[in-house]
Amino acid sequence: MVKDPEESSVILTELMLPSHSNFSGKIHGGYILNLMDQIAFAAASKFSGKYCVTASINKVDFKNPVNVGELLSLKARVNYVGRTSMTVGIRVTSENIQTGEIKHCNSSYFVMVAKDDNGKNAMVPKLRLTSDQDVRRFVRAKSKLENTRARVREFDAACFDAQAHLDSLKDHRVVLDLQ
Repeated sequence: MVKDPEESSVILTELMLPSHSNFSGKIHGGYILNLMDQIAFAAASKFSGKYCVTASINKVDFKNPVNVGELLSLKARVNYVGRTSMTVGIRVTSENIQTGEIKHCNSSYFVMVAKDDNGKNAMVPKLRLTSDQDVRRFVRAKSKLENTRARVREFDAACFDAQAHLDSLKDHRVVLDLQ
């Protein structure tokens, strides 16, 4: 089976309430992450036709605070597929209802894995790429996954050579007292 990225597209918009805020009236980052996880699940499940679980979350930088009373909009779609996994790209914006100002709050990538009825990893459809933008998104997600795997191998405790990295620490605020 082959599907277009648009077949996974999901948009979620929610009014930010005082119950979602911290003491300064800004929306808790954890609440936004919860919404991001929900929309990643929705996009991945819609695309794969399967129950999906979150395998990993790429870096999340909160670029702009979200205030109580703003509309928070999350847009998600599948950008990359492996055999049983999908990378879901998510863009989060907030809108001030009174002024119409829209702010980009964050973007992130969630790696989701499809599961069958027995909880085993399940094959996902192929992704049809029909534009340069589709190719860019796919290659970017592929590169992020490859870089993550390389970093995990490089810093694996079983084979890490601390001595090879000591020179790189000389300009940092550390005191080496290795035993």
